[in-house]
Amino acid sequence: MIKQSCNSSRTQLTRWHRDAMNKKSRLSYKKAGVDIDAGDRFVDLISPLAKRTFTPGVAADIGSFGAFFKLNARKYKDPVLVSGTDGVGTKLKVAFMAGRHDTVGIDLVAMSVNDILTAGAEPLFFLDYFATGKLKPEKAAEVIKGIAAGCIESGCALIGGETAEMPGFYARGEYDLAGFAVGVVDRASLVDGRSIRQGDAVVGVASSGLHSNGYSLARKVFFDLHGMGIRKRLPELGATLGEELLRPTRIYVKAFHALKRKVAVKGMAHITGGGIPENLPRIIPRGLGAEVFRDSWPVLPLFRIIKELGNVTDKDMKRTFNMGIGYIFVVGDKDKGRTVSLLKDHGFDSYLIGKIDKGGEGVRYA
Repeated sequence: MIKQSCNSSRTQLTRWHRDAMNKKSRLSYKKAGVDIDAGDRFVDLISPLAKRTFTPGVAADIGSFGAFFKLNARKYKDPVLVSGTDGVGTKLKVAFMAGRHDTVGIDLVAMSVNDILTAGAEPLFFLDYFATGKLKPEKAAEVIKGIAAGCIESGCALIGGETAEMPGFYARGEYDLAGFAVGVVDRASLVDGRSIRQGDAVVGVASSGLHSNGYSLARKVFFDLHGMGIRKRLPELGATLGEELLRPTRIYVKAFHALKRKVAVKGMAHITGGGIPENLPRIIPRGLGAEVFRDSWPVLPLFRIIKELGNVTDKDMKRTFNMGIGYIFVVGDKDKGRTVSLLKDHGFDSYLIGKIDKGGEGVRYA
């Protein structure tokens, strides 16, 4: 019976093969949804973009199986590598709605580079992961154009990446992004918050908008709750909703360089998901907390609009959004004026927004 079953199966398979041949139906990787030629075209488009970001440490051209970077060991006495990875989140949905793809790449770089910067690390190189259902080389190249711009702004090299075409996995016209940054800092120059003391000043640097956090709530308010279109112009913003929501995340590498060697920076916090209440405590030693001064910086109109249209509580706003402060420096009280002045001189609007105290761990507003 087993032998008969096998013969029956073989006969069926032979019949299917004959029918397929009769119909002249031949499958290929392209017919299955993956276009290798489009991938090659994409590489041709992005190679000049990546090469513009190359720094002296880049040790191999595009196309190798791995990316090579030669660390200038003479520049550091005891080098420590610092790495970070992140994505852009549902801000991508806004890019899809607007049909604009040249800014989310900047967000991708900013989210990882700002994170590793909090340790005082100099960004060295960046890698990206781009995945989509159907690769459109020109559209994808717009994304990489933004990534390259972010790398140039932060002084690191776009040294490699991965492009994945996965038919049937993503909604039509959509894609996803992930980024990976590596930096270096001398162990003696690590900024880890351990030197923070009671009385130190908390200086906040202005954000450009939502950056890349809270978009699930923002989209719910604008598009679902109030049915606004991506081209809706709000007078308070002086821009369309799409333009405002796609403002790139600010990169703070140059802000740190403005202070480096001139001010003793004791701690840095990148204000992302969780806002100031969740991110500032990450760098404060146990037993200390932060008092944040209410109304000590201008809150961007976008945040007020979201709060009013969505009837969102103050607590949820502060734990979801950066509320206008994208990055924080903790410095000695004697350095607070100089810190704000140096940052403003280099184009970064900054404010004294709080102080370190012993009034309990975490953040309290006063």
